[in-house]
Amino acid sequence: SAGLNCGRWDYIFSYIKKFRNDPNAILPDRASVTMTSPFLRAYSQLVIKTCHKRKVHAMGGMAALIPVKDNPEANAAALDKVQADKLREVTDGHDGTWVAHPGLIPTAQAVFDEHMKEANQIPRQRQDVHPNAVELVTAPKGDITEAGLRMNLNVGIGYIEAWLRGLGCVPLHNMMEDAATAEISRAQVWQWLRHGCALKDGRKITVDLVRAFAAEELETYRTKLGDDAFKAGKFAEAAALLDTLVTSETFEAFLTLPAYQAVLADEAVAA
Repeated sequence: SAGLNCGRWDYIFSYIKKFRNDPNAILPDRASVTMTSPFLRAYSQLVIKTCHKRKVHAMGGMAALIPVKDNPEANAAALDKVQADKLREVTDGHDGTWVAHPGLIPTAQAVFDEHMKEANQIPRQRQDVHPNAVELVTAPKGDITEAGLRMNLNVGIGYIEAWLRGLGCVPLHNMMEDAATAEISRAQVWQWLRHGCALKDGRKITVDLVRAFAAEELETYRTKLGDDAFKAGKFAEAAALLDTLVTSETFEAFLTLPAYQAVLADEAVAA
């Protein structure tokens, strides 16, 4: 291999999937699970040490934020987050990074140009990093909020709807959502339901609550797009598939597996 990439979103999804039945491994709102969380810090630094020991590149993770065109203040805040994220990566020893949108390249490149004067940082062997199993698997503490639950449902519906139409990367809420981020969204809801978690305000997360929120989030798409565009899409199918994924007794390995069966079924009907 030429190197390894710190695929943060894939890693978080894999973490939930692996420890889905462990009540001690329940993650809080997705937005609060950042690369400064101890278990992700341990993971990223171990990736650097592992790569540099073998003289290959350790690439940083993707900044999923996309520029906010109609809100200068929000855009500046987003760029500040990207800058802080890339500064952490380069000072830790990463040899490069990537972003979800070309508009973020100047910000990311400026940080690496300033702090990485050579072609890479492979000589930094990170002898100070000592792998610790407890650090790698301990879930961060935090709240599960109504906003976090709604966001997972909104993203799940929006991404699956686009996927059913043949789109694999979808801009939602100024974030570039791909299969991994959508997987986190639906996996968290499944995990929260399975373990009977409660929202910060004390309400227990139940199937009825999830379905009520999902129906409301579905309506936000109808309101935003208008009836014609909404009906022309695959929102009803996406919501139904998401419902099956989050309420099933068993955990579906990948949401794209049943989604692909739905695509094939549609093609068979159209043929």
